[in-house]
Amino acid sequence: MILDARLVIEELSRLCESGIPVIVEGKSDREALEAFGISNIVTLDRPFFEIVESLAKSSSEVAILTDLDAQGKQYYHRLYIDLTRHGVKIDNRLRYLLLSETKVRQIEGLARWMERSA
Repeated sequence: MILDARLVIEELSRLCESGIPVIVEGKSDREALEAFGISNIVTLDRPFFEIVESLAKSSSEVAILTDLDAQGKQYYHRLYIDLTRHGVKIDNRLRYLLLSETKVRQIEGLARWMERSA
């Protein structure tokens, strides 16, 4: 568990330093990532086409950190397809790490999981 937490911290730091936009579902997810120092966060508070068009104009790469539940996976799939069609590269490293190495399924629960894993 401690190794998993370290890997997650490293990925969060890398995302923070990269400055690429990170897409999350809502306000609680935004607040959870802001607590780790990530500031370039996009929430799904507008129609998808507006978010995709805006990101395609301003970014060549994004990270999609929608929740890892059924609804979040649907959002991820739709965003992935639309963004890649617009030539935007998707950074999946943290998402895949959370899926494969942790029990975190809600981004807003990331801090709580980190506390328990330390």
